[in-house]
Amino acid sequence: MRKGEIVINYNEVVAIGDTYLLTAVSELFGLGGYEIQLIPAHDGGRNVVYTCEKEGTGAKILRIAFLPDRSREDLLGELEYIQYLFEHGGSVSNVINSRKGNLLEEITHNNHTFFVCLFEKAKGKMLVENNYQYREGAPITEYYYNCGKVLGKLHQVSKGYMPVHRRYSFFDKYNAEYIDKLIPDSLSLLKEKLVELLITLEGLDRGRESIGMIHFDYNDGNYSIDYDTGQITVYDFDNSCFGWYMFDLAGLWISGVGWIQFEPDAGKRKKFMDDYFETVLAGYRSETKIEDSMLDKLVLFIQASVMENIVDAFEVMQNNGEETTCDEELSYLIKCMEDDIPYKGFLDKIYSCEEPFEYEERDI
Repeated sequence: MRKGEIVINYNEVVAIGDTYLLTAVSELFGLGGYEIQLIPAHDGGRNVVYTCEKEGTGAKILRIAFLPDRSREDLLGELEYIQYLFEHGGSVSNVINSRKGNLLEEITHNNHTFFVCLFEKAKGKMLVENNYQYREGAPITEYYYNCGKVLGKLHQVSKGYMPVHRRYSFFDKYNAEYIDKLIPDSLSLLKEKLVELLITLEGLDRGRESIGMIHFDYNDGNYSIDYDTGQITVYDFDNSCFGWYMFDLAGLWISGVGWIQFEPDAGKRKKFMDDYFETVLAGYRSETKIEDSMLDKLVLFIQASVMENIVDAFEVMQNNGEETTCDEELSYLIKCMEDDIPYKGFLDKIYSCEEPFEYEERDI
């Protein structure tokens, strides 16, 4: 937390935006004449985000970071990484400099610090905005392939990235001390399993082909699709960090379950996922290489993603000042971790196609 700063919530920032911030930001980034509209936040959202549109010019995305959990250096590390990806052929929404030539602007108002940045708006729309219908006349396998191809290009570019402002690494956040502090003592088995997982991860290869800057939240909520060409443009690098490329690939595996999650036959679900991921990997390998020895760790990295989901759930409760509870979704993740159930339980008897990824609530 930044010294002397009082934490404010999302709605308070929106109110300050209406009365002060948007005027100041418009001046800093030359947004006069743009129609600026708030994008409703999702659960756990850490920023206030707006669309900025003006006839005759490309739409922009304005982001205001207000939580005191990120420093100026953290945010600069993110923005410099995005700019590097864009300049080296990565399909990402590029950062737009302010009038002063800065990637990031800092505004202080009533003892609160706000970090502001502006992005090009990605062409196309998210899958959810098109009711999860892919583009007409194209096979869905094109989409699977492109998901892998775009990610492969980002990873290939990352292999040459030398940061000025370095982002944190995986173990800076995910370590035994933090887990012990965040997770309630009543969940002692969960803590034990998380620490075991971290010890296993610490023993993995850290060569240039295995580890580097990654998105860390690569899924269909964080990219748009051009429905004319199928091109995917990635954004929301808010969680980007130094970690294993396999973590992003595991995230892509998990994203695939949505296409078959209501299938009651576990054998059919497995067949679909095998075919889906084979297509993803073909796209990925068209841009970069991945060692078979790392691909063999897919189950491990899916479990690492489950850990990230669990940690995020407890962080959201903590940041929002909510009572610590385990709903059906969090209870499901905890069950998978405590009982060493692979593949996020998707191929296990714990999984229900009527209530996907849910388990009975538990007390803490």
